[in-house]
Amino acid sequence: MNDNVRLVQLIDQENNRRVALVKEPSLVLLKDIHSVYDLALKAIHSKIKVDDFINSNLSDESLDYSAIYNGESAWKILPSFDHPGNPFACIISGTGLTHRNSALNRQMMHEDGQDKLTDSIKMYQMGVENGFPEKGSIGIQPEWFYKGNGYSLKACGQPLEVPPYANDGGEEPEIAGVYVIDKDAQPWRIGFTTGNEFSDHIMEKKNYLYLAPSKLRQCAIGPELVIDNNFESFEGTVSILRKEETVWTTNINTGEKNMSHSLENIEYHHFKYASHTIPLQAHIHFFGADAFSYGNGIKLQDGDLMRIQWNKMGRALQNPIKISAEKEKMIPVKTIS
Repeated sequence: MNDNVRLVQLIDQENNRRVALVKEPSLVLLKDIHSVYDLALKAIHSKIKVDDFINSNLSDESLDYSAIYNGESAWKILPSFDHPGNPFACIISGTGLTHRNSALNRQMMHEDGQDKLTDSIKMYQMGVENGFPEKGSIGIQPEWFYKGNGYSLKACGQPLEVPPYANDGGEEPEIAGVYVIDKDAQPWRIGFTTGNEFSDHIMEKKNYLYLAPSKLRQCAIGPELVIDNNFESFEGTVSILRKEETVWTTNINTGEKNMSHSLENIEYHHFKYASHTIPLQAHIHFFGADAFSYGNGIKLQDGDLMRIQWNKMGRALQNPIKISAEKEKMIPVKTIS
């Protein structure tokens, strides 16, 4: 394990929340800190470096990390970041077409048999050409999509659901940045976390203009939040397990060395919008996937386990897929007139 600062959010059977520092094989609880969101705002307000703030608030209480991670404890893992008081104030979004393999998968989805580039490849190439401007300069805007709010967020171990109206559900192994907006409308990056952005690839394949609704699904982050500024390069693996047997696995890469946009450029084009810098907002932003099983012809089955492991990011994010057996039903809209 690496030496960077990694945090886990926990909850017990009485709905008491705590934040813990990862000290393998243990978790050391912080005193009077109930969420990473609160920790970040307190550190910002106090003008104290977050590492120093964490160290000054460490308790003498430690927990068995493996027991919690394996579901053998009264403590449960929460998403590695959220807005604890108001899930509606947590915006979940992402940037796509940042990795060449993702763009090639989109190309295969949407090519029409003619020997020409799709809009997806064109957008990826725009990033290659102008996604890394000189520091402090503004580059080309990347693709952006809305995922939902805090109610869409799941923790390590929780199922990701394919609803009745969906055509499919599949993992998207990514790293996400987590942010908070201070009282003066200044965005702050807290750190990075492993993410499964989870999308409906069959819906998207029908037409690339269906990208927006294909992204309105649940997602998962965690189990750990890494307090680090380094987003240069990450290697990892993504796997699909079916009844404890691996049916598909591949190596994945991310970070700026493997992307068509710099982190600074991605963040500018997210936070340039006034509605994204409302004081005390929380943000979770996915940075794009290098590979996913759908691109290799794998169709996930109910109960399959999606496992994402990045180096330098702590323990793996694991989520089973839950496919609804219900039929899609019309939702009537009432009128007050």
